[in-house]
Amino acid sequence: MDFEITGDKRNELLSRREVQFNLKYDGATPSRMQIIGKLCALLNVKEQQITLDTLHSSFGKTEITGSARIYDNEEGRNKTERPYLAARGMPKPKEEGAA
Repeated sequence: MDFEITGDKRNELLSRREVQFNLKYDGATPSRMQIIGKLCALLNVKEQQITLDTLHSSFGKTEITGSARIYDNEEGRNKTERPYLAARGMPKPKEEGAA
């Protein structure tokens, strides 16, 4: 995966960074978890501080454009983000006793 950050704006009122990016990849389309992991490694933040906002891909292209919000801390993210957006892209808890 080849990441390119195209925009990085600071929102002091909500204590977060708003990042726009382009992602070029080979093979299958990367999952939200893979994209969050790559953003964490690139920007040196924890997974609990990132919320992926939008991801756009075009048919026949191996490129994704998207935006993410990176909060200063996990509490700020939990107060600001809607619960379904905060949960999107996070691993689902494993059910015990499932066969």
